[in-house]
Amino acid sequence: MVLRSSIYKKPAQLRSMIEPGLMTADMLAAVRAMIEPGVTTLQLDAEAARVLGSRGAKSNFQMVRGYRHTICASVNEQVVHGIPNERPLRAGDILSIDAGAEFRGWNGDSAFTVIVPGEASEELVAPRRRLSEVTEGSLWAGIAALSRASHLAEVGAAIQEYIDDNAPAGGYGILRDYVGHGIGRKMHESPSVFNYAVDDLGPEVRPGLAVAIEPMVVIGDQATQVEGDGWTVTTIDGTAGSHWEHSVAVHDGGIWVLTAHDGGAEKLAPFGVVPKEID
Repeated sequence: MVLRSSIYKKPAQLRSMIEPGLMTADMLAAVRAMIEPGVTTLQLDAEAARVLGSRGAKSNFQMVRGYRHTICASVNEQVVHGIPNERPLRAGDILSIDAGAEFRGWNGDSAFTVIVPGEASEELVAPRRRLSEVTEGSLWAGIAALSRASHLAEVGAAIQEYIDDNAPAGGYGILRDYVGHGIGRKMHESPSVFNYAVDDLGPEVRPGLAVAIEPMVVIGDQATQVEGDGWTVTTIDGTAGSHWEHSVAVHDGGIWVLTAHDGGAEKLAPFGVVPKEID
């Protein structure tokens, strides 16, 4: 009982998570604005570091032992945890950027996927665009479910249902080995947030819960391997992946997406959910 209650934060603690969440959002917005053919992911990493440094924040990714960069940048068949490098981006690449800010002992964590703009065949781009759109939609379906859920497992069930309903014939693969997580004083805390239906109901959804919801979805089979760098997670069948993530707080007034400037209002509107600011 003591362990289960420890995942819930006090209102003042949730309020302390607002600033690192917004810093994370600002960092990712700055990175996204730079993405074009010819830019390297190392350049994107440098911009992310500049934005955080200008705000007096730290990269919580650099607090993970052995990781030296501010962002993870995963390209094409790389799904998550890709290490920034000097390879120039090409038009039509599908790129996922994941990053987080630590500020005054509290953390934010968020990710987005984008198709690198420019001259590329629609045959290449269309399935990647659809993958990203479905993955992002599943993220917001999961967040919407959190606003109504009694237990955390309802989030994963909603994510999987959205993906199954919107994927093309043959379906998509949802990564099983990598899931969302609690967030607060540490970037990764309990509880786990699954992106698929599970039998265990999980902890109660009630005020004080703060989680990072992050569906990781691939065009083909969900099986992955870790590359020789010890970090980059790649699909075994070589198909493209997508990763979207937001940090979300449950409080007395409802939910608030900490890593979205509007608290998630625009994206939650189609689900009939109105986020409420944390008092």
